[in-house]
Amino acid sequence: MSENTIEEAGEAAAARPRAVTVAAVLCGIQGAVAAGLGAVMLLLAVVGDPDDRTQAVTGAVTLLALAVLPLAAGHGLWRLRRWSRAPGVVVQLFALPIAYTLLGSGGPWPVAAVALAGTAVAVLGCLVNPASAQALGTGPRRA
Repeated sequence: MSENTIEEAGEAAAARPRAVTVAAVLCGIQGAVAAGLGAVMLLLAVVGDPDDRTQAVTGAVTLLALAVLPLAAGHGLWRLRRWSRAPGVVVQLFALPIAYTLLGSGGPWPVAAVALAGTAVAVLGCLVNPASAQALGTGPRRA
């Protein structure tokens, strides 16, 4: 890494509000978990004995594709990209009804639902923070 790159990274971290950092990290974690679940589902669909292999593979590939959005949002938030706020908010708005649905399931899913809902609310709170909006260039403009 060159000295300029290190200096630029340090300046970006100093300019990035804590709320944006938290939102970026949580979006990244959400994307990584979704990708991991999709990979496990795909593995089980291929080497396991699902009732309908086509449906199992389709579900796994869909989950892998959906993991891209929170990962992209997290990356954009980390780099203070203006465009990243909207996908970050949209992902969280979709995560809340998914968490509600998981809450009624058995096994480990209610715990996953609480974790998903908690991270979604935290990210939404971080992204509506005025300091975050200003850092991302999406806040109100003064004339």
